[in-house]
Amino acid sequence: MTYLLALDQGTSSSRSIVFDRQGRVVAMAQREFPQIYPQPGWVEHDPMALWQTQLETAREVLKKAGLSADRMAGVGITNQRETTLLWNRATGTPVGNAIVWQDRRTEPLCAELRERGHEETIRSKTGLRIDAYFSGTKLRWMLDHIPQARAQAERGELAFGTVDTWLIWRLTQGRRHVTDFSNASRTLLFNVHERRWDEELMTLLDIPPSLMPEVLPSSAAFGRMDAQWLGAPLDIGGVAGDQQSALFGQACFQAGMAKNTYGTGCFMLMHTGERFQTSQNGLVTTAAAQVGGAPQYALEGSVFIGGAVVQWLRDGLSAIRSSSEVQALAESVPDAGGVVLVPAFTGLGAPYWQPDARGSITGISRGTTMAHIARAALESIAFQSAALLGAMGRDAVATGGVPVSELRVDGGACVNNLLMQFQADLLGIPVVRPEVIETTALGAAYLAGLHAGVYRGTEELEAQWRAERRFEPAMPRDQALEKMALWERAVRQTTAP
Repeated sequence: MTYLLALDQGTSSSRSIVFDRQGRVVAMAQREFPQIYPQPGWVEHDPMALWQTQLETAREVLKKAGLSADRMAGVGITNQRETTLLWNRATGTPVGNAIVWQDRRTEPLCAELRERGHEETIRSKTGLRIDAYFSGTKLRWMLDHIPQARAQAERGELAFGTVDTWLIWRLTQGRRHVTDFSNASRTLLFNVHERRWDEELMTLLDIPPSLMPEVLPSSAAFGRMDAQWLGAPLDIGGVAGDQQSALFGQACFQAGMAKNTYGTGCFMLMHTGERFQTSQNGLVTTAAAQVGGAPQYALEGSVFIGGAVVQWLRDGLSAIRSSSEVQALAESVPDAGGVVLVPAFTGLGAPYWQPDARGSITGISRGTTMAHIARAALESIAFQSAALLGAMGRDAVATGGVPVSELRVDGGACVNNLLMQFQADLLGIPVVRPEVIETTALGAAYLAGLHAGVYRGTEELEAQWRAERRFEPAMPRDQALEKMALWERAVRQTTAP
């Protein structure tokens, strides 16, 4: 039996999963690490905590699986994207905490870049909007604010990386300073057409080129893990940012195939094949995980508050004791009773991009109960995701692309049957939940398996993808469109000055 080890370094925890050749979970280990909030709008991680928790889970999962490291055909890494690290090349010591993707400290710099008219240049080269979300302005902030950082960088003494690069550096004892196309594409510094760090963008953000890692396809020779960590040397053969890895793990290899990950937020990606497509409907273009040959692209939209709205019901309103109770409470009423909840707690993401919006509940009557609000909260996740898919559909039609015919889903909230059925009803297309919902880690394992020769090609991976349940649309289309119109009206009320 052949096994693959996936290292899944996320925003709140590090996980390691052993998969067998058929993509089934053999064992899993997970450890949380502290979130650091130095001041409002700032979010940091201790780089050594990321490394140590990831290593601990890798050791723990092998023990749980009852397997030695030499039984692993390869290692895949997937990671929280955009989180930015800077460390000393000679000592491997970080120069400060990692700045997390959620961090908003660089918004003033982003505003300045937009005011100076650089939006279109950056978008045409990277596919991204100018936003504090991405890594480039975070790196610039580090160089400008950490004592001696810029001088050291200009002498070639420092290395920049996203989390994947940091882990590979540690795992290979500093022998490899590398990343993959999917992670590089989230930095604001990478030209996704030419697949290289862009000199104009590096100059624009005043980033010394010596900081940057080598960029490889997502299935490639990233380096050999030192034997001291797990007891045997292992080849790192797959790397992808978490959302691109999930797209790959869902076997969405063809243009027009889409997946949505229901986590704290929601992240929807639609594969566009070899075609770089600039969205006219509020989405960003990103590099998809690439096995080799021609570049692969995807349209992406992010919902800031997805499953987090259920946590708000639990912690903010005390409407439920645990998140698992929300479906029963929502199902105790036949519908939301006209209530619409817009969870713009931290603004609205794609396709609206309204950072100053705040949450609202509309349609309350004397008969409204907490059950109606709970149902409206669940429905808000589906409404926001439907708005994303609608934007993707308009972009596809405008460019003669392939429309989405089904939505593959993963993430913790996809186990909620009420939510998944409502999602299918709104979209008017099937929503398909796979047997293995750990698709982020599975994508990394598949990429490593392809490099190691465990799999002959993506056709083999596509053949072994298995659906656990298929949710077919049951609501009449005119009723679904009425509900979406009610949602859009509530959004307009929320974002009105």
